[in-house]
Amino acid sequence: MRTLVTRRLVLEPQLAEHAEAMYALLQDPAIYRYENEPPHSVDGLRERFRRLESRASADGSEHWLNWVVRLRDAELTGYVQATVCEASPAAIAYVFASTWWGRGYATEAVAAMMEELVANYGVRGFSAVLKRDNLRSVRLLERLGFAHARPDAKIACDTDEIAMLRNSIAS
Repeated sequence: MRTLVTRRLVLEPQLAEHAEAMYALLQDPAIYRYENEPPHSVDGLRERFRRLESRASADGSEHWLNWVVRLRDAELTGYVQATVCEASPAAIAYVFASTWWGRGYATEAVAAMMEELVANYGVRGFSAVLKRDNLRSVRLLERLGFAHARPDAKIACDTDEIAMLRNSIAS
């Protein structure tokens, strides 16, 4: 994995050493209006990050690509991630602390990740599953060219979630 640099951000491959700073960021209660729950401990998050450093599932069928996002030479703002499987769209996700919402950082980071996935991982489509009432995230994905998935798209969602899809982007 490469470090990605945008006009305002640096996306660093996520490592166990990011756990302490990310733990603090992920304690933001505003995040959990749309997410499940914060990590239970720094040590648990560190161990999770350590497992993800393999960048692949045990059987090798999935690539796990995770980046922490920071302002250039400054504090962490959130993370972006993708699960890449050969026969399906890359599943993307992202979380940013509410302090940074509304500034375009998430859009910038997700776009950079998508460009990287197309250019270096052969990705030709993307999917995202999100809480139905997370309108901020719906708008972000729409700005990036995603559309609501048809019911027959066979993307697993809970009843309070929706799936969105985007076809390939030029590399």
